[in-house]
Amino acid sequence: MAALKESAELAGGQDCILEPLCFPEQLSDSVSLASSDDCCLVSCVFCSHLAPLSDKDQLLKHLVLDHKLVIADIKLIADFPKYMLYWKKRFTEQPITDFCSVIKTNSEGPAELQENYFLLCDVLPEDRILREQLQQKRLEEVLEQQQKERNDTSFQRTCMFCNEDFTGNRSVLLNHMAREHSFSIGLPDNIVYCTEFLDALERKLDNMQCFYCEKIFRDKTTLKDHMRKKQHRRINANNHDYDRFYVINYLELGKTWEEVLSEDDRELLKDDDDSDWSDWQAHPVCAVCLFCEQQEENMEKICTHMQEAHKFDLHKLKTELNLKFYQQVKLVNYIRRELHQCRCYGCQKKLETKEEVVQHMMEAGHVMQIPEISHWDQPQYYFPTYENDALLTALSDSESESEGADHSSDVPVFPEDISNLKAIKQNSVLNKLLKDRGSSS
Repeated sequence: MAALKESAELAGGQDCILEPLCFPEQLSDSVSLASSDDCCLVSCVFCSHLAPLSDKDQLLKHLVLDHKLVIADIKLIADFPKYMLYWKKRFTEQPITDFCSVIKTNSEGPAELQENYFLLCDVLPEDRILREQLQQKRLEEVLEQQQKERNDTSFQRTCMFCNEDFTGNRSVLLNHMAREHSFSIGLPDNIVYCTEFLDALERKLDNMQCFYCEKIFRDKTTLKDHMRKKQHRRINANNHDYDRFYVINYLELGKTWEEVLSEDDRELLKDDDDSDWSDWQAHPVCAVCLFCEQQEENMEKICTHMQEAHKFDLHKLKTELNLKFYQQVKLVNYIRRELHQCRCYGCQKKLETKEEVVQHMMEAGHVMQIPEISHWDQPQYYFPTYENDALLTALSDSESESEGADHSSDVPVFPEDISNLKAIKQNSVLNKLLKDRGSSS
């Protein structure tokens, strides 16, 4: 607090914004998938048999031996417990032959030796859709968790190499290890479940195990010498236990990071059809009203709202003042700043809250009372008052600019130098230097 007070005093007693401002965003809490309970019990789709998720093979063996059911491409199922629960319900509603291909073994042998096995795979449209939905849900949860970690400032951990403590954001520690210890696990923004990742790496160090070749040594000194000499201060890309900590492994169903990186983007550029983006579900960026918390998806709607609710006509101001694009930017940032500081820009009256300022401006008719252009057309208002102010991106150029007005008359034109070239050569300094050099020799 003392530092903030001192900064305000250094600014000459004027109101200052000492930290970045952002409009509030709704971020839901997410649950870490990497730290999900491996002891979670998964139920058989036919009976009451249970098996821990960490021992998935035991359940698959039970399905084959006791129920003659084979599930194809287990690794492509993003959420195995939910997958099993779904089919457990469906198998009670309809016979298994409605969903599974029937494979008869020993078809040419005697009937008593023949057995029917059932194959459940994504050839069935319902199964394929289920797998895709589970994958999409997993991706959304991973991206939400990644964003939460990127914004987290409560991270606290000790470096596993030098025991130096780090607090704040995870990137501080990761960048330190890459810079000071030549150990990089990738860019912080590409990593998810960072705490679990670092825990796994520390367990290897505690077990005297090399990150890359995974050999075990007798003590930490020998291990560190080995990693330094062999340049093994990196993780083994072929160890798929690390895959869950990289966002790239969640992007496409059934593809590892190696397959994603090896794809040729030139094939994608050949297809200009926008239909592939029809299922895009990105949240629209909304512009926020200058005077209240109202949000709209486009400029027309937000301007209509400000005109009807607050009697503020941005288009009228732009026309009357002949505002160019960057002047509009400055004006918006100026108004945002004044209202954030609870001050009426019409009369400079200071009030307690932003709501009181807006009410005062409406009653006094100061909403459209913009100060002289020299007051707000200043370089400091090039910078947004709110970092995520979408209203700035929705502003348009003035009509004269959009029509590409000819400003060539303002550009000075200089004539070419038509001096006598022979005279220039005779009076040249270089010519004089050559003469002096010849006389001296």
